[in-house]
Amino acid sequence: MAELNLTVEACLPEDRRQATLVGRVWRPDADGPSVVALRGDRVVDISAAVPTVSELINRPDAAALARDAAGEEVGTVGEILANSAHDRRDPSKPWLLCPSDLQAIKACGVTFAESMLERVIEEKAKGDASAADAIRGEIVGQIGLDLSKIVPGSDEAMQLKDALIERGMWSQYLEVGIGPDAEVFTKAPPLAGVGVGAEVGLHPISSWNNPEPEVVLAIAADGRIAGATLGNDVNLRDVEGRSALLLGKAKDNNGSAALGPFIRLFDDGFGLDDVRSAELDLRVEGEDGFVLDGHSSMKRISRDVADLAAHAIGPHHQYPDGLVLMTGTLFAPTKDRDAPGQGFTHKLGDVVTIRSARLGALVNRVGRADRIPPWTFGAGALMRNLARRGLI
Repeated sequence: MAELNLTVEACLPEDRRQATLVGRVWRPDADGPSVVALRGDRVVDISAAVPTVSELINRPDAAALARDAAGEEVGTVGEILANSAHDRRDPSKPWLLCPSDLQAIKACGVTFAESMLERVIEEKAKGDASAADAIRGEIVGQIGLDLSKIVPGSDEAMQLKDALIERGMWSQYLEVGIGPDAEVFTKAPPLAGVGVGAEVGLHPISSWNNPEPEVVLAIAADGRIAGATLGNDVNLRDVEGRSALLLGKAKDNNGSAALGPFIRLFDDGFGLDDVRSAELDLRVEGEDGFVLDGHSSMKRISRDVADLAAHAIGPHHQYPDGLVLMTGTLFAPTKDRDAPGQGFTHKLGDVVTIRSARLGALVNRVGRADRIPPWTFGAGALMRNLARRGLI
């Protein structure tokens, strides 16, 4: 079984000494989660100042508070990272959780041209992985364009839409990829995300699925983008390919939203332009010896991240506790794993590592959604726990 590499060097940003990093740990001594800030090698519980990450992100002085608020050291980051591995955890010691809590977990789809074509292929193949390769060649041959150069909603995009309709090549995925409206959907309920070292879940009905390495925005209730982290938008390609109305079943399952390891707050050394230029590397290592390497570049996104945030939150939709927003991926999993022309799909036990220089690395193992630990700690449990500890 491939090991989960959860060392400081592997998981933290290259410039971690200059980064303002916040997250959540499970404290067995409190039988609940705490908001923490990373200060050097020390993980400091600042829950007495801000009992939830949601409240922290909503504060305009979040970065200063993360650096300066009084708190209690709960361990070194090396110790807590190592104990976050699901298969070698000491339940009597703290471990890292998903760094968001009361925020809605939302996601944007079809934000890169390459991934847009893969969604079209899924639709045309109706969930049949063996048909994907031939359809891919047909679509690329018919379109014959570099879609990454087309601005969504522009006159050129609308002309392309008309041309594709005439040729019988229109798709709902092209609509959100080059049309005026971004795709924004609910990835998981608040508190349902999993963190670094946890297992991510595949619905047992799926036989064609993949990871989606993404930058995730941490957005305050007023729409301000306050920071970023990494995410894995686990996707069931066969389920969504059968019908777009099955998007909820394809996207929202136990353990299907992984975020972490920490949220990096915006400060004088890190901001939105750093998110816009982020490069992400993906590695999948299987117990069968299979290795898949992939890449996603935020420089090639079709819609600016601030535009995606505006599609998700504003006068049309409020989030009093804020939201975290997955921004989509360039990665298109076309490497054959089992048979020629069938492309990639996960196998149980795969280790997925998503890495970006200034956000660190999110590492998880793939399991079945009905066999990994169930989600049992919701908003009610959090409120009762914080009240019992005198934090609210």
